[in-house]
Amino acid sequence: MPLYIRPGADMTHVRKKRKKKHYFLKFILFAALCTGLFFLLSSEYFDIQKIRVKGNNNYTKQQVVKMSGIKKGENIFALRARKTRENMKENSYIYDVKIRRSLPDKVVLEIKERKEQAAVPYEDSYIMIDREGYVLKKTKEEPKLTVIQGMTIERMKEGKKMKVKEGIVLEDTLTMLVTMKKSDLFFKKIDISKVIIKAYIYDSLVCEGTPSNIMKSMKNGDLEAVLYDLYQKDIKRGVINIGEDDYCSFSPAIN
Repeated sequence: MPLYIRPGADMTHVRKKRKKKHYFLKFILFAALCTGLFFLLSSEYFDIQKIRVKGNNNYTKQQVVKMSGIKKGENIFALRARKTRENMKENSYIYDVKIRRSLPDKVVLEIKERKEQAAVPYEDSYIMIDREGYVLKKTKEEPKLTVIQGMTIERMKEGKKMKVKEGIVLEDTLTMLVTMKKSDLFFKKIDISKVIIKAYIYDSLVCEGTPSNIMKSMKNGDLEAVLYDLYQKDIKRGVINIGEDDYCSFSPAIN
């Protein structure tokens, strides 16, 4: 019904009334939209039905899902991604976690794991550490990794970086082990009690030098050439001295 305005009426007052009606109508529509959206997003259509796991090596898919606490049938928007990620990273092997929602009903967990790089003797057990020196676990099982010995442990806590008195030598040695794997070599154990480390190929065949010099000799092939020559001669006892300027020599005597 058209609004009747008597001559001389206050037009400002009329416009205010129209604006109030307009705002009220907008509010009603907005409230209805929010209510409808709430019921839609909380409906079974957005309940989690699939959980995909990527990047897992140390754990099975079922173990990763259990670790996350995510359950099928829960609403996908109720998932607290940040809290879930923080909880999962409390595991010493989990380096990082990405959680992605794939609407309407799938969640993707992409994890990055720390890898065991070496073992450190500790009391009557071994501490498994990664390439950065983070403590992954303590075990009594005989390790199939290089054993690093001769260090003074000042702090050792699972999930944290191990603190040792010989910190710089340990860091260089762990970097050297990365090169070792790329060179298809294997050191049974390494003694880092001194700057000149001892890396054991066999129990009685030792490489002596700084981690950087040994690493360089692996990269340029000198160490591999010496070891191949010793293998051809069936020599498994002696010392391979590695120094500056590509110096690499073998002595049958063991210090």
